[in-house]
Amino acid sequence: MATRYEKDKVMCGRFTLRSSMPVLMAEFGLPESPVVKPRYNIAPTQAVATLRLALPQDMPISDEVGLAWLRWGLIPGWADDPRIGSRMINARGETVHEKPAFRKAFRERRCVVLADGYYEWRNDPSGKTPFWITRRDGRPMSFAGIWERWKKSETPIESCAIITPDATALPAEVQDRMPVIIEPEDRSLWLNPAATQERLRPLLKPCGDDELRLIRVSKHVNRPDHEDPSCIEPVAECWKRWGSGRAGVRAMKASHAESRYPARSG
Repeated sequence: MATRYEKDKVMCGRFTLRSSMPVLMAEFGLPESPVVKPRYNIAPTQAVATLRLALPQDMPISDEVGLAWLRWGLIPGWADDPRIGSRMINARGETVHEKPAFRKAFRERRCVVLADGYYEWRNDPSGKTPFWITRRDGRPMSFAGIWERWKKSETPIESCAIITPDATALPAEVQDRMPVIIEPEDRSLWLNPAATQERLRPLLKPCGDDELRLIRVSKHVNRPDHEDPSCIEPVAECWKRWGSGRAGVRAMKASHAESRYPARSG
């Protein structure tokens, strides 16, 4: 039986942020430096780029907003073991305001998680088939998030969770939940510490199907340590380049290993 924490793990467990720095600067107002490294396979417990009400340690974006790197998987302040965070990567939009693990963060510590797509796996007779879901126009996304500071260690841990509603028809072909995407005109309201639940909860809705596209990708993305552009390449293109079946997988892995660790000459 699933625990009360595992029941909240209903969205994808991976996403991407591979947009170029000029695009991120234009969309989110990021400074030119430090450079945000392109990521093709972000997984739970890893550090994710977020915008929140600025704290002294954050990279200033404006007078009120800062860029912070938070661990993905929220650790409630009352938790005794930080490993609980790996099971709390998502919070249901319908109940985030009332669940003990999330309600205080929802009231006081909201953020947006920077992304430009996310992965979902469809259960098929032959196994799980991965898909990458992104905007049709290619623009980055900002997922609705909440964050928390866990202080029961020598070094406090700041962590976050992504809020999910029911999926619309297109992503529901793969999974019945999806991340809340906060539109640019709503980010200031979402981050406003004085915003009431009555104003915030209408934001916890899915975006329209006409804004998204669903791309079948190869099972190369299944492993979190695979971190390269092939993760988002349409499966037909992968087959064309590497061939299908196990031989194609071996060829792809060999190519990526060579690009990471090129043979030395001489």
